[in-house]
Amino acid sequence: MNELNQKSATELAELIKSKEVSSKEVVETHLKRIEEVNPEINAITVTLEESATELAKKADNASDDERNRPFHGVPITIKENIDFVGTPTTNGLPFLAESMPPKNTPLVDRMLGAGAIPIGRTNLPEMGLRLDTDNPLRGRTFNPWNKEKTPGGSSGGEGAAIATGMSPFGIGNDIGGSLRNPAYCCGITALKPSIGRIPFVRTIAPFEDIGIAGSFLTDGPMARSVKDLRLGLSVMAGRHIDDPQSVDVPLVGDFPDKPKAALIKQVSDINLPESTKREIDKAGEILSSKGWQVEEVEAPEVERVHEIWSAILSQGVIEVVPEELFKPETAAYLKRTNESEWSNMPLDQALLERRRLRRLWSAFLTDYTVCIGPTWCNLQWPIDTDLDPNLGDEVLRESFMFIAPANCLGIPSVALPMGVDNGLPTGIQIYSEMYREDICLHASELIQEEAPCPTPIDPV
Repeated sequence: MNELNQKSATELAELIKSKEVSSKEVVETHLKRIEEVNPEINAITVTLEESATELAKKADNASDDERNRPFHGVPITIKENIDFVGTPTTNGLPFLAESMPPKNTPLVDRMLGAGAIPIGRTNLPEMGLRLDTDNPLRGRTFNPWNKEKTPGGSSGGEGAAIATGMSPFGIGNDIGGSLRNPAYCCGITALKPSIGRIPFVRTIAPFEDIGIAGSFLTDGPMARSVKDLRLGLSVMAGRHIDDPQSVDVPLVGDFPDKPKAALIKQVSDINLPESTKREIDKAGEILSSKGWQVEEVEAPEVERVHEIWSAILSQGVIEVVPEELFKPETAAYLKRTNESEWSNMPLDQALLERRRLRRLWSAFLTDYTVCIGPTWCNLQWPIDTDLDPNLGDEVLRESFMFIAPANCLGIPSVALPMGVDNGLPTGIQIYSEMYREDICLHASELIQEEAPCPTPIDPV
């Protein structure tokens, strides 16, 4: 692996700005890595070699002012359900194979304005509705650590691409952990921002709006470095008129004199893997050594949060896409998971309960500066386990249980890699109060200083 493939986006930006390397060299190095590695794991669906090379040449001839842009000349990848002009927004469906958007989504425009160079589109499951990444249009993405394990979903292509050095930075989205699931499975980091922090805009009919479930959905950054997540958020964040839910909120707030971290090692009735509990303890020890107060506690009503998330999500998002557009196995899976005991809860009741839970967690995340727990409450499972009618429901419950608070409550979360155990990456998740991404990013940076990211790797 070339040394440039191992650099973070911020490191590459500094090297390009100082003219120690050219953008053309950086882009060509990542394109070569895609050529070498992608056939093994199928993370990149479309390689943008011609346009990326041209943009790199322009970056190298840019003015000094342009070179100060945060992502100037840096290659990035974009999930294939995000509108980027000149490439189809397929959502992993053959029906949408030629669905060309009329304009970029705002965050793509903002990244382009910051100097980033798109080099590829990345894979996802059909409509982003699985925790495994496979679809009838682009095929399966493999986990680079173990091809028999899921790479996570729905931003599985991004997770695998960044984990193997094909890309230093990517853009995905999250309605049920779709940024954080692949980060955990592939050994990278991702930020699920507060709802409204980054505008969410789509143009391809009939998917411009998914109704009430859209209050759970956000785009966000994926990388190997927490510093990259912070930089990406600074570029992507801010109000846009095409998203009525988007807001302008300061990126930094007051920091407590005596920060406290809540460690969560028991989630509902699920026994966490020993490796996960060790990493939560390790994170607590790192913060404690830096002056934080650390306490092992229970997060409030996690099971109920999961139930309300499930109840609201089941009322609208699945019906957006006709069943016949999915593979039969996927359609059966969606029908099964959409028929939970909570799917018939009246929407007004679910929304009122959500408000109560949001107040409860806001109080919790005021008492504690951050909350540190698992990303998944289980280990990376074999591919297609979610489709299994006998095993799938429990596996998904364990995967979603501590993922759901971020989406249901709208709060920010960082999925942070911690190391490797039995040949698979380990990780934790760090929550903070609404619009306080700065706090969970700060805690994540402190931890990452002593628990370096285990990627990039060559595929196993």
